[in-house]
Amino acid sequence: MPQAAPAPVAEPIPDPAACRGAGSDFAPLLRTVREQGLLERRVAWYARGITVNLVFLAAIVAGTVLVGPSWWALLLAPPLAVVSARMAFVAHDAGHAQIAADRGRGRLVQLLHANLLLGMSQDWWNDKHNRHHANPNHIDKDPDVAADILVFTQHQTAGRSGLRHWLTCHQAWMFFPLTTLEGIALKVYGFRAVFSRQDNRMTVRRRVLEGSLLVAHVGGYLTLLLTTLTLGQAVVFALIHQMLLGLHLGMAFAPNHKGMEMPDPESSENWGHLRRQVLTSRNIRGGALTDWFLGGLNYQIEHHLFPSMPRPHLRLAQPLVRAHCRSLGVSYTETGLIDSYRQALSHLHHVGEPLRASA
Repeated sequence: MPQAAPAPVAEPIPDPAACRGAGSDFAPLLRTVREQGLLERRVAWYARGITVNLVFLAAIVAGTVLVGPSWWALLLAPPLAVVSARMAFVAHDAGHAQIAADRGRGRLVQLLHANLLLGMSQDWWNDKHNRHHANPNHIDKDPDVAADILVFTQHQTAGRSGLRHWLTCHQAWMFFPLTTLEGIALKVYGFRAVFSRQDNRMTVRRRVLEGSLLVAHVGGYLTLLLTTLTLGQAVVFALIHQMLLGLHLGMAFAPNHKGMEMPDPESSENWGHLRRQVLTSRNIRGGALTDWFLGGLNYQIEHHLFPSMPRPHLRLAQPLVRAHCRSLGVSYTETGLIDSYRQALSHLHHVGEPLRASA
């Protein structure tokens, strides 16, 4: 019997009663955050944002139809990539139960944004992302730092050969070019998870629902492009759209953890929730534009400490978290956007050093 899929919620916030008595590092901060109402949902805020996204999406679709089979239609691909990234951020927040306390409503919002509008499997994303939140940057437990196209520790470079060897040697230079494939990769991984019989976590009902929405996404996307543009124009439009979407998402995710502490089973044994989340995460300084561009993920420390906290409350929680960490002597990392990329790429370059030295 296949097991029911996990609820669309990332790692829950530990309750003060579950923390280690009065000595818990996290319990006092959690109490303060709750007392100030920062964990209360902001349904109206999200409703406005979703409405704006859908209006822009409709305008882009209408514009594509009106322009017709012209190369000028390609100018609509970049704004569609931006709107698609907005959809991804909403799907992310819905998966964390930030939008609605009711799990059914949150799941519906995520299904519509992830599966239907993006072509990304809700179940696959939630499973992967939940494991990341439970053990961020953990060498053995975080799927985001598992050895794949990129590697994140020098230990992972062992046995790399051929194209993977070359990519590891130059992964710092190749990082952003590779992120242009992220939008396509999210779809491929999602389709594989939903339609593969090897994944027995999903019930038949969930598999049918998710699969139907994924197929509807692909069908609608291809119908729009192939009925309004020539085949060549449609291919170029799709490439621009998907590559810019991947780059946008990569630029939002890259600063969060790369180059930060990477705990192993021994070093993380005595880390509580607060240290596990704070020491492995990096915040990005900036104003409203940075918040918008990064979808609130620039408050990565606060997001990891309070994954169900609504996005507009993260900046309000930041002074509380920073002061609490200072009182405990816990390092709180915050840097500018450009410097965050420098740190992340420097880490990737350092990881590839042994292979470059042996070449």
